[in-house]
Amino acid sequence: MDFSFTQEHEQVRDTVRRFAAEEIMPIARKHDDDETFPRDMFRKWGDLGLLGVRYPTQDGGSGMDKISDCIVREELSYASQGFASTWSAHTHLGIWPIWKAGTPEQKAKYLPGAFDGTKVGAFGLSEPRGGSNIRSLSTKAEKIDGGWRISGAKTYITNSPYSDFMLLAARTSPELKPHAISLFIVDLPNPAVVINKLDKEGIRASETGLIHIDGLEVPDDALLGHQTGTYPIILDSLSENRVGVAANALGMARAARDASIAYARDREIAGKPLGTYQAIAHKIADMEAEIEAARWLVYHGAWLVDQGKLTAAMAAKVKLVASETAVRCSEQAIRIFGGAGIMRDYPVGRIHRDALVYVIGEGTSEVQRNLIARSLDL
Repeated sequence: MDFSFTQEHEQVRDTVRRFAAEEIMPIARKHDDDETFPRDMFRKWGDLGLLGVRYPTQDGGSGMDKISDCIVREELSYASQGFASTWSAHTHLGIWPIWKAGTPEQKAKYLPGAFDGTKVGAFGLSEPRGGSNIRSLSTKAEKIDGGWRISGAKTYITNSPYSDFMLLAARTSPELKPHAISLFIVDLPNPAVVINKLDKEGIRASETGLIHIDGLEVPDDALLGHQTGTYPIILDSLSENRVGVAANALGMARAARDASIAYARDREIAGKPLGTYQAIAHKIADMEAEIEAARWLVYHGAWLVDQGKLTAAMAAKVKLVASETAVRCSEQAIRIFGGAGIMRDYPVGRIHRDALVYVIGEGTSEVQRNLIARSLDL
Protein backbone atom coordinates (compact mmCIF):
# COMPACT_ATOMS: atom_id res chain seq x y z
CA MET A 1 0.00 0.00 0.00
CA ASP A 2 1.40 3.36 -1.07
CA PHE A 3 0.03 6.42 0.72
CA SER A 4 2.40 8.94 -0.85
CA PHE A 5 1.48 11.67 -3.30
CA THR A 6 3.16 11.59 -6.71
CA GLN A 7 5.59 14.26 -7.85
CA GLU A 8 2.83 15.66 -10.09
CA HIS A 9 0.49 15.92 -7.10
CA GLU A 10 3.12 17.81 -5.12
CA GLN A 11 3.68 20.16 -8.05
CA VAL A 12 -0.06 20.87 -8.18
CA ARG A 13 -0.05 21.61 -4.46
CA ASP A 14 2.95 23.94 -4.73
CA THR A 15 1.40 25.81 -7.67
CA VAL A 16 -1.97 26.33 -6.01
CA ARG A 17 -0.47 27.17 -2.62
CA ARG A 18 1.74 29.84 -4.19
CA PHE A 19 -1.14 31.23 -6.26
CA ALA A 20 -3.43 31.36 -3.23
CA ALA A 21 -0.82 33.14 -1.13
CA GLU A 22 -0.21 35.76 -3.82
CA GLU A 23 -3.65 36.25 -5.38
CA ILE A 24 -6.29 35.21 -2.81
CA MET A 25 -5.08 35.72 0.75
CA PRO A 26 -4.40 39.47 0.32
CA ILE A 27 -8.01 40.09 -0.81
CA ALA A 28 -9.90 37.34 1.03
CA ARG A 29 -11.11 39.49 3.91
CA LYS A 30 -12.18 42.37 1.67
CA HIS A 31 -14.40 40.15 -0.45
CA ASP A 32 -15.76 38.40 2.62
CA ASP A 33 -16.70 41.79 4.11
CA ASP A 34 -18.15 43.04 0.82
CA GLU A 35 -19.89 39.74 0.00
CA THR A 36 -18.54 39.90 -3.54
CA PHE A 37 -16.45 37.69 -5.76
CA PRO A 38 -13.92 39.05 -8.30
CA ARG A 39 -15.05 37.40 -11.52
CA ASP A 40 -11.69 37.93 -13.19
CA MET A 41 -10.41 35.19 -10.86
CA PHE A 42 -12.02 32.64 -13.20
CA ARG A 43 -9.72 33.71 -16.04
CA LYS A 44 -6.69 33.40 -13.76
CA TRP A 45 -7.78 29.91 -12.74
CA GLY A 46 -8.37 29.08 -16.39
CA ASP A 47 -4.89 30.25 -17.38
CA LEU A 48 -3.42 27.86 -14.78
CA GLY A 49 -5.57 24.96 -15.98
CA LEU A 50 -7.31 24.72 -12.63
CA LEU A 51 -10.86 24.79 -13.98
CA GLY A 52 -10.41 21.55 -15.90
CA VAL A 53 -8.12 19.83 -13.46
CA ARG A 54 -10.04 16.53 -13.23
CA TYR A 55 -11.20 16.31 -16.85
CA PRO A 56 -9.46 14.48 -19.74
CA THR A 57 -7.31 16.44 -22.16
CA GLN A 58 -9.33 15.14 -25.12
CA ASP A 59 -12.32 17.01 -23.70
CA GLY A 60 -10.34 20.21 -23.14
CA GLY A 61 -9.43 19.55 -19.51
CA SER A 62 -6.05 19.40 -17.80
CA GLY A 63 -5.96 15.59 -17.70
CA MET A 64 -5.38 15.12 -13.98
CA ASP A 65 -7.18 12.97 -11.42
CA LYS A 66 -9.56 13.35 -8.48
CA ILE A 67 -6.64 13.43 -6.06
CA SER A 68 -5.35 16.52 -7.87
CA ASP A 69 -8.85 18.00 -7.74
CA CYS A 70 -8.92 17.52 -3.97
CA ILE A 71 -5.46 19.05 -3.57
CA VAL A 72 -6.63 22.17 -5.41
CA ARG A 73 -9.73 22.35 -3.23
CA GLU A 74 -7.75 21.90 -0.02
CA GLU A 75 -5.28 24.66 -0.84
CA LEU A 76 -7.90 27.13 -2.09
CA SER A 77 -9.98 26.48 1.04
CA TYR A 78 -6.95 27.05 3.25
CA ALA A 79 -6.77 30.56 1.80
CA SER A 80 -10.52 31.31 1.54
CA GLN A 81 -13.53 29.05 1.51
CA GLY A 82 -15.52 31.73 -0.28
CA PHE A 83 -13.13 31.48 -3.23
CA ALA A 84 -12.92 27.69 -3.02
CA SER A 85 -16.69 27.27 -2.94
CA THR A 86 -17.02 29.45 -6.02
CA TRP A 87 -14.40 27.35 -7.82
CA SER A 88 -16.08 24.11 -6.73
CA ALA A 89 -19.59 25.09 -7.83
CA HIS A 90 -18.26 25.90 -11.30
CA THR A 91 -15.67 23.18 -11.87
CA HIS A 92 -17.75 20.30 -10.60
CA LEU A 93 -21.46 21.04 -10.37
CA GLY A 94 -21.48 23.37 -13.36
CA ILE A 95 -19.30 21.22 -15.61
CA TRP A 96 -19.42 17.56 -14.52
CA PRO A 97 -22.99 16.74 -15.71
CA ILE A 98 -22.27 18.19 -19.16
CA TRP A 99 -18.98 16.30 -19.40
CA LYS A 100 -20.60 13.09 -18.15
CA ALA A 101 -23.88 13.08 -20.05
CA GLY A 102 -23.91 15.94 -22.57
CA THR A 103 -24.16 15.47 -26.30
CA PRO A 104 -21.08 16.28 -28.43
CA GLU A 105 -22.79 19.53 -29.42
CA GLN A 106 -23.46 20.49 -25.79
CA LYS A 107 -19.88 19.74 -24.81
CA ALA A 108 -18.55 21.79 -27.71
CA LYS A 109 -20.78 24.72 -26.79
CA TYR A 110 -20.12 24.91 -23.04
CA LEU A 111 -16.91 23.15 -22.03
CA PRO A 112 -14.26 25.33 -23.75
CA GLY A 113 -15.49 28.54 -22.09
CA ALA A 114 -15.99 26.74 -18.79
CA PHE A 115 -12.41 25.48 -18.84
CA ASP A 116 -10.77 28.79 -19.79
CA GLY A 117 -12.87 30.87 -17.39
CA THR A 118 -14.74 32.97 -19.94
CA LYS A 119 -18.03 31.25 -19.03
CA VAL A 120 -19.22 30.58 -15.49
CA GLY A 121 -21.59 27.74 -14.61
CA ALA A 122 -24.07 27.07 -11.80
CA PHE A 123 -26.17 24.11 -10.70
CA GLY A 124 -29.85 24.76 -9.95
CA LEU A 125 -31.06 21.93 -7.73
CA SER A 126 -32.07 23.03 -4.20
CA GLU A 127 -35.55 24.48 -3.77
CA PRO A 128 -37.12 26.68 -1.09
CA ARG A 129 -39.43 23.89 0.11
CA GLY A 130 -37.40 20.86 -0.87
CA GLY A 131 -34.42 20.82 1.47
CA SER A 132 -32.34 17.67 1.08
CA ASN A 133 -35.22 15.66 -0.39
CA ILE A 134 -34.39 15.83 -4.10
CA ARG A 135 -37.30 13.60 -5.07
CA SER A 136 -39.77 16.21 -3.81
CA LEU A 137 -38.48 18.64 -6.44
CA SER A 138 -41.36 20.80 -7.67
CA THR A 139 -39.89 22.85 -10.54
CA LYS A 140 -41.82 21.63 -13.58
CA ALA A 141 -40.89 21.34 -17.25
CA GLU A 142 -43.82 21.04 -19.65
CA LYS A 143 -43.23 19.75 -23.19
CA ILE A 144 -44.17 22.25 -25.88
CA ASP A 145 -43.66 22.36 -29.60
CA GLY A 146 -39.91 22.38 -30.22
CA GLY A 147 -38.90 22.59 -26.59
CA TRP A 148 -39.93 22.89 -22.95
CA ARG A 149 -41.60 25.48 -20.71
CA ILE A 150 -40.17 25.56 -17.17
CA SER A 151 -41.53 27.21 -14.01
CA GLY A 152 -40.46 26.96 -10.38
CA ALA A 153 -37.93 28.24 -7.87
CA LYS A 154 -34.40 27.42 -6.73
CA THR A 155 -32.45 28.64 -3.74
CA TYR A 156 -28.90 28.69 -2.36
CA ILE A 157 -27.51 28.45 -5.91
CA THR A 158 -23.81 29.31 -5.86
CA ASN A 159 -22.50 31.55 -8.67
CA SER A 160 -26.00 32.19 -10.02
CA PRO A 161 -25.89 36.02 -9.64
CA TYR A 162 -23.32 36.23 -12.46
CA SER A 163 -23.35 32.82 -14.16
CA ASP A 164 -23.52 32.44 -17.94
CA PHE A 165 -25.27 29.08 -17.87
CA MET A 166 -26.98 26.87 -15.34
CA LEU A 167 -27.75 23.18 -15.06
CA LEU A 168 -31.41 23.28 -14.02
CA ALA A 169 -33.19 20.30 -12.46
CA ALA A 170 -36.88 20.05 -13.26
CA ARG A 171 -39.66 17.49 -13.17
CA THR A 172 -40.45 16.35 -16.71
CA SER A 173 -43.31 14.08 -15.65
CA PRO A 174 -45.58 14.17 -12.58
CA GLU A 175 -44.57 10.86 -11.00
CA LEU A 176 -42.62 11.10 -7.75
CA LYS A 177 -39.97 8.79 -9.13
CA PRO A 178 -36.33 9.32 -10.15
CA HIS A 179 -36.98 8.93 -13.88
CA ALA A 180 -39.27 11.97 -13.74
CA ILE A 181 -36.42 14.39 -12.92
CA SER A 182 -34.25 15.79 -15.71
CA LEU A 183 -31.51 18.37 -16.24
CA PHE A 184 -31.61 21.29 -18.64
CA ILE A 185 -28.80 23.63 -19.68
CA VAL A 186 -30.10 27.19 -19.47
CA ASP A 187 -28.24 30.17 -20.91
CA LEU A 188 -28.22 33.28 -18.71
CA PRO A 189 -29.29 36.00 -18.36
CA ASN A 190 -32.87 35.30 -19.39
CA PRO A 191 -35.91 37.52 -18.66
CA ALA A 192 -37.88 34.49 -17.44
CA VAL A 193 -35.21 33.75 -14.81
CA VAL A 194 -35.08 36.29 -11.97
CA ILE A 195 -32.07 35.92 -9.68
CA ASN A 196 -31.83 37.70 -6.34
CA LYS A 197 -28.52 37.66 -4.50
CA LEU A 198 -28.73 36.31 -0.94
CA ASP A 199 -26.94 37.73 2.11
CA LYS A 200 -25.10 35.04 4.05
CA GLU A 201 -23.23 34.50 7.32
CA GLY A 202 -20.82 31.96 5.85
CA ILE A 203 -18.71 31.74 2.66
CA ARG A 204 -19.68 35.37 2.09
CA ALA A 205 -17.26 35.94 -0.79
CA SER A 206 -19.11 33.28 -2.76
CA GLU A 207 -22.19 34.83 -4.36
CA THR A 208 -25.40 32.85 -3.94
CA GLY A 209 -28.86 33.36 -5.41
CA LEU A 210 -32.57 32.78 -4.96
CA ILE A 211 -34.08 32.05 -8.37
CA HIS A 212 -37.64 32.46 -9.64
CA ILE A 213 -38.43 30.82 -12.99
CA ASP A 214 -41.67 31.85 -14.70
CA GLY A 215 -42.53 30.42 -18.09
CA LEU A 216 -38.94 29.87 -19.20
CA GLU A 217 -38.95 28.41 -22.72
CA VAL A 218 -35.93 26.43 -23.86
CA PRO A 219 -35.37 24.41 -27.05
CA ASP A 220 -35.17 20.63 -27.13
CA ASP A 221 -31.38 21.01 -27.44
CA ALA A 222 -31.29 22.35 -23.88
CA LEU A 223 -32.22 18.94 -22.42
CA LEU A 224 -28.99 17.42 -21.09
CA GLY A 225 -27.97 14.52 -23.29
CA HIS A 226 -31.23 15.00 -25.20
CA GLN A 227 -32.84 12.59 -22.73
CA THR A 228 -35.20 12.82 -19.77
CA GLY A 229 -34.67 10.98 -16.50
CA THR A 230 -31.13 12.17 -15.75
CA TYR A 231 -31.69 11.92 -11.99
CA PRO A 232 -28.87 9.31 -11.68
CA ILE A 233 -26.45 11.91 -13.07
CA ILE A 234 -27.48 14.26 -10.25
CA LEU A 235 -26.84 11.56 -7.63
CA ASP A 236 -23.46 10.61 -9.11
CA SER A 237 -22.47 14.26 -9.26
CA LEU A 238 -23.42 14.82 -5.63
CA SER A 239 -21.58 11.71 -4.42
CA GLU A 240 -18.35 12.66 -6.12
CA ASN A 241 -18.70 16.27 -5.03
CA ARG A 242 -19.06 15.17 -1.40
CA VAL A 243 -15.52 13.86 -1.58
CA GLY A 244 -14.53 17.19 -3.09
CA VAL A 245 -16.17 19.37 -0.47
CA ALA A 246 -14.61 17.14 2.19
CA ALA A 247 -11.27 18.33 0.81
CA ASN A 248 -12.57 21.89 1.17
CA ALA A 249 -13.35 21.15 4.82
CA LEU A 250 -9.87 19.70 5.29
CA GLY A 251 -8.34 22.95 4.06
CA MET A 252 -10.41 24.97 6.53
CA ALA A 253 -9.47 22.68 9.42
CA ARG A 254 -5.78 23.06 8.55
CA ALA A 255 -6.11 26.85 8.41
CA ALA A 256 -7.76 26.91 11.85
CA ARG A 257 -5.04 24.68 13.30
CA ASP A 258 -2.16 26.70 11.82
CA ALA A 259 -3.67 29.98 13.03
CA SER A 260 -4.04 28.46 16.50
CA ILE A 261 -0.43 27.28 16.56
CA ALA A 262 0.87 30.69 15.51
CA TYR A 263 -1.26 32.46 18.12
CA ALA A 264 -0.32 29.97 20.85
CA ARG A 265 3.37 30.62 20.17
CA ASP A 266 3.11 34.42 20.11
CA ARG A 267 0.54 35.15 22.84
CA GLU A 268 1.93 35.27 26.36
CA ILE A 269 0.00 34.75 29.59
CA ALA A 270 1.81 35.34 32.88
CA GLY A 271 5.11 35.50 31.01
CA LYS A 272 4.66 32.15 29.26
CA PRO A 273 3.61 31.37 25.67
CA LEU A 274 -0.02 30.32 25.53
CA GLY A 275 0.88 27.01 23.91
CA THR A 276 2.87 25.88 26.95
CA TYR A 277 -0.33 25.58 28.94
CA GLN A 278 -1.63 22.03 28.81
CA ALA A 279 -5.27 23.01 28.25
CA ILE A 280 -4.29 24.85 25.06
CA ALA A 281 -1.75 22.26 23.91
CA HIS A 282 -4.36 19.52 24.21
CA LYS A 283 -6.84 21.44 22.07
CA ILE A 284 -4.25 21.78 19.32
CA ALA A 285 -3.23 18.13 19.70
CA ASP A 286 -6.85 17.08 19.20
CA MET A 287 -7.01 19.24 16.07
CA GLU A 288 -3.88 17.62 14.70
CA ALA A 289 -5.16 14.09 15.30
CA GLU A 290 -8.57 14.78 13.76
CA ILE A 291 -7.06 16.52 10.72
CA GLU A 292 -4.71 13.61 10.10
CA ALA A 293 -7.61 11.15 10.21
CA ALA A 294 -9.74 13.33 7.93
CA ARG A 295 -6.87 13.83 5.46
CA TRP A 296 -6.46 10.17 4.71
CA LEU A 297 -10.18 9.54 4.56
CA VAL A 298 -10.51 12.38 2.02
CA TYR A 299 -7.72 11.12 -0.20
CA HIS A 300 -8.86 7.52 0.09
CA GLY A 301 -12.22 8.75 -1.18
CA ALA A 302 -10.48 10.56 -4.04
CA TRP A 303 -8.55 7.40 -4.90
CA LEU A 304 -11.82 5.45 -4.98
CA VAL A 305 -13.24 8.00 -7.43
CA ASP A 306 -10.24 7.49 -9.70
CA GLN A 307 -10.68 3.71 -9.45
CA GLY A 308 -14.39 3.95 -10.25
CA LYS A 309 -15.23 2.38 -6.89
CA LEU A 310 -16.78 5.23 -4.90
CA THR A 311 -20.12 4.36 -3.29
CA ALA A 312 -22.71 6.78 -1.94
CA ALA A 313 -22.09 5.46 1.57
CA MET A 314 -18.34 5.99 1.31
CA ALA A 315 -18.83 9.51 -0.02
CA ALA A 316 -21.11 10.18 2.96
CA LYS A 317 -18.47 8.94 5.42
CA VAL A 318 -15.81 11.17 3.89
CA LYS A 319 -18.01 14.25 3.87
CA LEU A 320 -19.40 13.66 7.39
CA VAL A 321 -16.02 13.24 9.06
CA ALA A 322 -14.24 16.07 7.24
CA SER A 323 -17.01 18.65 7.64
CA GLU A 324 -17.54 17.93 11.32
CA THR A 325 -13.75 18.07 11.82
CA ALA A 326 -13.64 21.54 10.25
CA VAL A 327 -16.40 22.78 12.57
CA ARG A 328 -14.73 21.38 15.69
CA CYS A 329 -11.27 22.65 14.78
CA SER A 330 -12.49 26.15 13.96
CA GLU A 331 -14.57 26.35 17.13
CA GLN A 332 -11.59 25.30 19.24
CA ALA A 333 -9.48 27.88 17.42
CA ILE A 334 -11.88 30.62 18.53
CA ARG A 335 -11.65 29.35 22.12
CA ILE A 336 -7.85 29.39 21.93
CA PHE A 337 -7.87 32.96 20.64
CA GLY A 338 -10.32 34.02 23.33
CA GLY A 339 -11.69 37.51 22.76
CA ALA A 340 -9.44 37.92 19.73
CA GLY A 341 -11.21 34.96 18.11
CA ILE A 342 -14.32 37.01 17.40
CA MET A 343 -12.39 39.96 16.00
CA ARG A 344 -12.20 40.22 12.22
CA ASP A 345 -8.51 41.05 12.38
CA TYR A 346 -8.04 37.31 12.86
CA PRO A 347 -9.26 34.64 10.42
CA VAL A 348 -10.66 32.02 12.80
CA GLY A 349 -14.14 33.52 13.07
CA ARG A 350 -14.48 33.56 9.30
CA ILE A 351 -13.20 30.01 9.07
CA HIS A 352 -15.79 28.84 11.61
CA ARG A 353 -18.66 30.60 9.83
CA ASP A 354 -17.54 29.03 6.58
CA ALA A 355 -17.12 25.56 8.10
CA LEU A 356 -20.65 25.62 9.47
CA VAL A 357 -21.96 25.84 5.90
CA TYR A 358 -20.56 22.41 5.11
CA VAL A 359 -22.41 20.51 7.81
CA ILE A 360 -25.52 21.73 5.95
CA GLY A 361 -24.57 22.27 2.29
CA GLU A 362 -24.01 19.36 -0.11
CA GLY A 363 -26.20 17.21 2.13
CA THR A 364 -26.51 17.77 5.87
CA SER A 365 -24.60 15.66 8.36
CA GLU A 366 -27.91 13.99 9.21
CA VAL A 367 -28.40 13.02 5.55
CA GLN A 368 -24.88 11.57 5.47
CA ARG A 369 -25.67 9.50 8.57
CA ASN A 370 -28.86 8.24 6.89
CA LEU A 371 -26.86 7.15 3.84
CA ILE A 372 -24.29 5.38 5.99
CA ALA A 373 -26.94 3.67 8.13
CA ARG A 374 -28.84 2.53 5.04
CA SER A 375 -25.71 0.85 3.74
CA LEU A 376 -25.58 -1.22 6.95
CA ASP A 377 -29.09 -2.66 6.44
CA LEU A 378 -30.25 -1.40 9.81
